[in-house]
Formats: sequence, structure tokens, C-alpha cells
Amino acid sequence: MFGALTGLFSADMAIDLGTANTLVYVKGKGIVLNEPSVVAYHIKDGKKQVLAVGEDAKLMLGRTPGSIQAIRPMREGVIADFDVAEEMIKHFIRKVHKGGSWAKPKIIVCVPHGATPVEKRAIRESVISAGARKAGLIAEPIAAAIGAGMPITDPTGNMVVDIGGGTTEVAVLSLADIVYARSVRVGGDRMDEAIISYLRRQHNLLVGDATAERIKTSIGSARMPDDGRGASMDIRGRDLLNGVPKETEVTQAQVAEAVAEPVQQICEAVMTALESTPPDLAADIVDRGVMLTGGGALLGDLDLALREQTGLAISIADETLNCVALGTGKALEYEQQLAHVIDFGN
Repeated sequence: MFGALTGLFSADMAIDLGTANTLVYVKGKGIVLNEPSVVAYHIKDGKKQVLAVGEDAKLMLGRTPGSIQAIRPMREGVIADFDVAEEMIKHFIRKVHKGGSWAKPKIIVCVPHGATPVEKRAIRESVISAGARKAGLIAEPIAAAIGAGMPITDPTGNMVVDIGGGTTEVAVLSLADIVYARSVRVGGDRMDEAIISYLRRQHNLLVGDATAERIKTSIGSARMPDDGRGASMDIRGRDLLNGVPKETEVTQAQVAEAVAEPVQQICEAVMTALESTPPDLAADIVDRGVMLTGGGALLGDLDLALREQTGLAISIADETLNCVALGTGKALEYEQQLAHVIDFGN
């Protein structure tokens, strides 16, 4: 009876610690939390005091007074601010546990394939400090492929392209492990930055990250619309010439022009992966095509842009935003079968 109760409270978790969003999967329950990876804090007596985490903190981004800072502790898939990241992980674990914090869960976290040993250690230490009894790491491309339902345990080549907020992971998998993988530091954030700098150059208009993200999700496109203009939307920002707020119209064609460079970098990463793939596995990829996962895969016509560049069939995963979290969760559920891809650092 007591063992069953402890099991209830120490629900083992899988965490997709993303640059833009953090998702938590609880064993036997599925994804129970999906919140922005944002923390708002103010400094009191030289110490950071956390005021808000997740959704509440995201609303403060770009709108805080001088005494309060709202930041993303994750940069390009790895921890940029150790203390704040630890507080964020603690907050999410407490939120999932709802008071059962006396029992420590086992936690598996996904990390970018290109993460250095130092970056991996920082993530593991943060998770342990946040209250885990054991912290395992799994490579993001493997988690994405499992979450997308790809048959990665078969002796055939599977290619997955996971476009997150900070990084794009391109990997070829066979027999449940990575044959080739490349992590490029291009993702949704880089697209937002490209939109901001385009509007600054072309319209003398300064907009914030939230506006850029809204433009990208509303009318973002990886290729030029057929009519040379496409859909449009009105946006507001600050006029750089006279310093007053103004409203202007942005078209789909302008957004496609703005994000052309990050989209091209993603295409080049896919082409490089194909060139580096052993011929027999490359033949499998021609048959099966390429699977896109991650929030960046939702950019309009990105699959068509990749298809034009590679000549391969490109498909987008069903639950593209949740693939990595679902895959990390499955690694937790089937830990014995996937033990060789989970690194507990022992």
C-alpha cells in the first residue's frame, strides 16, 4: 500500500527542456504540462527572486520595468542561465507533483545532439538540484523520431529533421541509434530575429519578439506565394525615423523574403546529411522520405521548400509540437528496450 502511494507521488517524468517551450510527460499519464521556457525575476539583496514562470512570465517579455527581468534560461537548446533554469525546472516539477515533492522522481531529459559534455553536465546537475533522484539524457533526434512513430529499431534508414526554437537537429537513424546527426543553431528564434531585422531595414519599424512570432505563425511562409504577395496582416511597432508608434501592413511575400536565410540553412543541413549517409541507408530514405518534427516544421510551405531542394518526399509528423516530449516519454516507459540510448551518467 505504502509503495503504491509512493509511486503515485514520485511519478517518473520525461522533460523536453526546449528553448521556447518546456513539456513534461508523466509516466502512465502522457503530457501533463506545456509552458513557455520563460522566467521573470527581480534582484533583491544581490539574489534573484523568481516572480513568475511559464505563461505568466511570457506575458512580461519585453514589457518589464527596470527592476524586473523576464528571460529565457535556455539558449539554443542548452542552459544559458544555470540558476534561473534550475528554478524553472523546480517550478515545473512542483506544478506536476502538486505537493508530492517529498518523493523524488526519476527524470529523463532530451538534449541536442551537438551539446558538449559541459552543457550535458549542466542540464543533469540542474535536474538533480531541482529534486530528481536520477537524471537521464536522451539525444533529441532519437526522441523526435520515437515520438513521430518512426520504426527506428528496424535495420533501415530513417531521417528526421527536428526544428525547435533554438536548434535544428538533422539525423539519420537505424537500429535505434544515430548513424549521422548534425545540429545547426537555427530554429524558430532565428526566424523571429530575421523578421525583426527585415522590418527594421525595409520599413524602419522596430517590433518586439512577440510581434515577430505572431507574424511567423500567422502568415509565415518558406517560399514565395504564387501571386507574389499572399496573405497580409497589420502590425504595430515603433517608427525608427520619428520615434512614435505606427501601424503598417506586412505581406506573406515579405515574410518569405525575411526568413529565406534561416530556411536555406535548414535545407543545406538536410543536403549535407544526405551526402554523409551510407548508400544503403540513403536508398531507404529515398523510399521512406524525411520526417519533419518540432514547432519550426509548422512554418508554411516548409515541406514544399525542402521537397524542391532535395527531391525527396517530406512529411510532417502528426503531433509535431509534442514529438520530442512524447518520444522522451516513451523512452521512460520502455526504458529496458531503449537503455542504450539513455545516458544516466553512471
